[in-house]
Amino acid sequence: MNPSERTVFVDADACPVKKEIVEVCEQVQVNMVFVSSYSHTLTLPSTASVVTVDNEKEAVDLYLMNKARKNDICVTQDHALASILLSKGVSVISPRGLVYQEDKISQMLDARYLSQKQRRMGEKTKGPKPFRQADRIKFVEQFLKILS
Repeated sequence: MNPSERTVFVDADACPVKKEIVEVCEQVQVNMVFVSSYSHTLTLPSTASVVTVDNEKEAVDLYLMNKARKNDICVTQDHALASILLSKGVSVISPRGLVYQEDKISQMLDARYLSQKQRRMGEKTKGPKPFRQADRIKFVEQFLKILS
């Protein structure tokens, strides 16, 4: 598929790889849309489209669910959003370079649910590991694979 026929959508509120996304999308000449809430200010080049939505909890997710189409790409770390987008034929990748797969998403959602349940019961759970340069490198490698 020709990259120019696809759009890269970015769940941009807490995305640590915005710069990398812009560089890769400019290199392969693919459209990119960064979606964030009003409480986040994005400074991006003119080659990137920026969509700002309400501050409501799921406003960014709802926009992405409604706009992303089959063969598009979405960058998000939200497992639930990834699950919905995968069912629409959207390729989904996390900022750490994890390419979400339909056959593994249920297990990821189950693990997330169990962690939330433990926290509600007052137990401590592990948070995400610190974001490292190796994560950026893995993201770019996987992102380029999806685009090619």
